[in-house]
Amino acid sequence: MDLEKLKRDANEIEPWIIDLRRKIHENPELSYKEFNTAKIVSDTLKKLGISVEEGVGLPTAVVGKLKGSKPGKTVALRADMDALPVEEQVDVPFKSKVKGVMHACGHDTHVAMLLGAAALLVKNKELVSGEIRFLFQPAEEDGGLGGAKPMIDAGVMKGVDYVFGLHISSSYPAGVFATRKGPLMATPDSFKIIVHGKGGHGSAPHETIDPIFISLQIANAIYGITARQIDPVEPFIISITSIHSGTKDNIIPDDAVMEGTIRSLNENVRKKAIDSMRRIVSSICSIYNASCEVNFMDDVYPTTVNNPEVTEEVIKILSSISKVEETKPILGAEDFSRFLQKAPGTYFFLGTRNEEKGCVYPNHSSRFCVDESVLKLGALAHAAIAIEFSNK
Repeated sequence: MDLEKLKRDANEIEPWIIDLRRKIHENPELSYKEFNTAKIVSDTLKKLGISVEEGVGLPTAVVGKLKGSKPGKTVALRADMDALPVEEQVDVPFKSKVKGVMHACGHDTHVAMLLGAAALLVKNKELVSGEIRFLFQPAEEDGGLGGAKPMIDAGVMKGVDYVFGLHISSSYPAGVFATRKGPLMATPDSFKIIVHGKGGHGSAPHETIDPIFISLQIANAIYGITARQIDPVEPFIISITSIHSGTKDNIIPDDAVMEGTIRSLNENVRKKAIDSMRRIVSSICSIYNASCEVNFMDDVYPTTVNNPEVTEEVIKILSSISKVEETKPILGAEDFSRFLQKAPGTYFFLGTRNEEKGCVYPNHSSRFCVDESVLKLGALAHAAIAIEFSNK
């Protein structure tokens, strides 16, 4: 592989990649509604001479296929496309034109970088063996069904030997790659607890079964799972993020609803925490003569686990492009994990933090911004990895 030529080619198409990113950033679309983004992707791939399949598993999913110059491995590269329900607070010329919707997690850059990689691979097709499969995925932000599972069910991973994904991140300096072998991101279990009590007047709590008081006991006990029931060296967290109950200061309500998340990297730890939560909620409600419901979201994203051998090779490739850091496990979640269950591969991050440019806010912030000078590095990384692994 002539990496220096790839670097020159990446420099040459950098303005085009940035322009694509800005076009997508201006017109963000929420999960399952990425119709305009999907059209940009499809049209761009077709112009590059790449075969395109649309509506693969979901109406907005797009798959591109590039055949190499000789037999080899099939390598899949993935980019997610959806935006977030966030009102953008960044004052840039290409600011979101859609009220209350913003690419606050960088998926606009993911699409642009993967399209940039497609352009690089077309231009250097003689270096490519086998097949490169470009997976443009909707609905990563959904958190439940997501976009990866429907695409997998539609057959996008059939025959794939390796799969790779890239995520922009403000946690690392601009231009720095970060990844690790083994478990990288968490399983994100969402829960909803409903406490059914008996309402009444606020001046006579003894005549009621107060669901708010009971919920407070449950909340304290649930947080004790982290402190006293889970091995402290295990990456794990429980967060109650929403409590709703009541309508007026002198009315004790009938019901209270709590929602939140459990994040874990170990399936045994996860099961223990879920079992403990069900037992705690049931016991406390029983003590106070209340009834309860404990519901967990079905079919959540699995733990994202990087193949150690593949990741070791990926780190070598990335090191030839820029600096690479080993990251700690992250309790965020990704449905790229589903692709990794079908083929060995690696998920890695590309830093965009740049204090001078004001790119210091975290992903999902209304002030999240990207140092666009890193986009060519992402495109180059995708292309170099695809070439290297297609020739195995």
